[in-house]
Amino acid sequence: MAELTHDEDGFHEIQLSGKQIVFLFMATTVVLVSIFLCGVMVGRGVRAQQIEEPLDVVATNGATPGDEAVAPAGPPSPPTPNDAVDYDRHLRGNKLPDEPPLKQQADPPQATPPPPPAPVTEKPVEEPKPETTVPTAGRPGQWVIQIAAVKNRASATQIVQRLIDKGHPAYLQNPAPRARAPLYRVRVGGFRDRREAENLALRLQKEEQFSPVVTTR
Repeated sequence: MAELTHDEDGFHEIQLSGKQIVFLFMATTVVLVSIFLCGVMVGRGVRAQQIEEPLDVVATNGATPGDEAVAPAGPPSPPTPNDAVDYDRHLRGNKLPDEPPLKQQADPPQATPPPPPAPVTEKPVEEPKPETTVPTAGRPGQWVIQIAAVKNRASATQIVQRLIDKGHPAYLQNPAPRARAPLYRVRVGGFRDRREAENLALRLQKEEQFSPVVTTR
């Protein structure tokens, strides 16, 4: 309960308890919420009224405000010959031109086949030439001319054959059996006279560029 106090000046002071303050706060809150809800309801009613007015206009006129009155179309007039000609020209003008035929693609160049490999010709096997037969003994006589002494029989045989072809009594002397260094000797002769052998040796030295030696058998 509120307590009323009287002061000396005649003013009354009202003192509220805790329960009275809570009740007063709740009552104030309820009043504010009621006022807010009333305002929301009033706002919705105004908005609904604004939306209904255009709908009433549409229902009354039978058309939307932006639509224009369209006169009912009468029956189509029959086409005239000029109209048919113009329509035919229109179709021809709009006709797409025929697409040009695709160019035939050129055939890719055919790769030339590689030339056939040349036939492998086998080299003929060289048959060994038959050994030239030369004399192995000269004319009778004590003195002989030794032209050369080589290890190769074929080389010695060629020298002998060349001297024979020039008319000299040349021959081939085979190496001795069991010789440590077998040599094939090219000799010319024999001669009974030493002077005759020396004269022919000088002649062969000048003509054939040999270094002959006169010796006995």
